[in-house]
Amino acid sequence: MTKLSVNINKIATLRNARGGNVPDLLSVAKDIQKFGAQGITIHPRPDERHIRYQDARDLKPIVNTEFNIEGNPQHNFIELVLECKPTQVTIVPDAIGAITSSAGRDTIAFQGYLTEVIAEFQRNGIRTSIFVNPDLKIIEGAKKTGTDRIELYTENFAHQYALGNTKAIEPYVAAAILANELDLGINAGHDLSLDNIKFFKENIPNLLEVSIGHALICEALYLGLDNVVNMYLQKLK
Repeated sequence: MTKLSVNINKIATLRNARGGNVPDLLSVAKDIQKFGAQGITIHPRPDERHIRYQDARDLKPIVNTEFNIEGNPQHNFIELVLECKPTQVTIVPDAIGAITSSAGRDTIAFQGYLTEVIAEFQRNGIRTSIFVNPDLKIIEGAKKTGTDRIELYTENFAHQYALGNTKAIEPYVAAAILANELDLGINAGHDLSLDNIKFFKENIPNLLEVSIGHALICEALYLGLDNVVNMYLQKLK
């Protein structure tokens, strides 16, 4: 079964909108795990507009499944990850002013730096993953960095699938086949939803984990958080 890691950034966005502690991020993380999710994902950005760095510290003793911290490996982020020692760190580009991630990491142009950072995380017992486009050369570059896994950036698939274009899965299948050949673990995320997750999972060989936040929280507004988490788990079997 592919594991479900729930990104709780949107819970932090809602909390921050009123300046208090409602909804309580830690309580929500506990509940999501109680409902059956196998992981919690956060993506603290430099401006801390949703998840704050302190949230990562506070969540560390709360997360009893897998703790995944995403972000751009700048100095402050690296220090935070080494302090919290999550199960996994996912290296994601953070363009200044970007609403959300809009591209995967360039594992060729930044190979030297990524190799150095990944080695440091691994020395501290932290599994590593790089957020990548389904580009075969980029995946080959990821292998050279020494990363444990890649996370396939799935926005284009999700957009095309919603238009009825099921062939949009093809580059992701090719990417997964290559990753398997290179002994890279495969994660995926970005705009995956209840509408497309089953098709994606069924077509990607050895998909280990999906990280889902925005769609899951939006769906939970109508269907309830407990219900939605379990609907994902059923589709990921």
